[in-house]
Amino acid sequence: MLDPRLRSDPHQSRGRLHDEDDRGPRGPRDAFQRDRDRIIHSVAFRRLRHKTQVFVAPDGDHYRVRLTHSLEVAQIGRAMARTLGLNEDLTEALCLAHDLGHPPFGHAGEDALEAAVAHAGGFDHNGHSLRILTLLECPYPGHDGLNLSWETLEGLAKHNGPVSAPGWALAKVDVDHGLELSSHASLEAQLAAIADDIAYDNHDVDDGLRAGILDLQALLEVPIVARHWRAIEARHPGLDPDRKRAALVRDMIGTMVGDVLAETRARITASGVGNVDEVRAAGRTLVGFSPAMAAEERALKKYLYANLYDSDPLQPIRRGAKNVVTGLAQVLIERPDLLPAGWVRGEGETAHLRGMTDYIAGMTDPFAIARHEQWVGPVDLEAKF
Repeated sequence: MLDPRLRSDPHQSRGRLHDEDDRGPRGPRDAFQRDRDRIIHSVAFRRLRHKTQVFVAPDGDHYRVRLTHSLEVAQIGRAMARTLGLNEDLTEALCLAHDLGHPPFGHAGEDALEAAVAHAGGFDHNGHSLRILTLLECPYPGHDGLNLSWETLEGLAKHNGPVSAPGWALAKVDVDHGLELSSHASLEAQLAAIADDIAYDNHDVDDGLRAGILDLQALLEVPIVARHWRAIEARHPGLDPDRKRAALVRDMIGTMVGDVLAETRARITASGVGNVDEVRAAGRTLVGFSPAMAAEERALKKYLYANLYDSDPLQPIRRGAKNVVTGLAQVLIERPDLLPAGWVRGEGETAHLRGMTDYIAGMTDPFAIARHEQWVGPVDLEAKF
């Protein structure tokens, strides 16, 4: 385990923006446990079960969606935090919340929404995650947002590293919360970021093979895949292909996790950091892959972009998904009266566009399709695989 001073301590938290009345029944939970629980109980978290991960409107129930992906990220992140002696609850909260800001249809929807409101500051799913948590979720009587701890908000803002040019949504949150965007975040936030990479690298391989879009023989040209596949064949000759695929995904996750743990310990030792403030001031990411594993992981990502995310079978569906979001934005720009009253953000074009962005980004895939069919016209997103 790491030096315990490197572990984020909920009892040393910088606190919440709003003081809270604890006279009600709260239970024996610390600040980070409450943050995690607030995220799990949020409407935005529930909506993730109907939001695209990779496949839009998949023909089958076994493919990942944003919700299952977030749960898998949390499992990987929490396991690594436990091994390193870091705060498991903060890590889990960050993993569970990292994709809350995604609009319908994943990155296809995000690209369409960004283009539709580019002249009003654009759209960024990470900034929107913070906007949801600090403004749009309103379950409490005394304030907007979930009133999460500073450490959770900071970790979400900077889990991918310092932010030199925040978009408008993140910049607004920073004004209220002082998230110190130019520094690195906690080790827990850095763990959440790499747990995300590990999860989608491997689970997208699983889903791509299941869908028949990825070809196993071609995939075996990727070094990390070939190495693990040969090892599985050596351990289990004649194993059923489906079980072999499951073993491949499981083994690659295990190898990546083990590499991160060893590399992180080495980086922390070399850096000489001794507490959480020194982690933030270290000037570099301390959680990561070794150089050799980073090269293998980049090669896997390159293959997945060329053969899965940008593959021919997915392009018509993604174009259709973009058309849905673009159509919704256009009709709401032309017919501002269609925007429900609760989403009106004030007077003027920018206020309307940002209210519209909040409304569309909060939609699930099925809700976006239904609104498009009501206001614009028919939608064809039938899976082609």
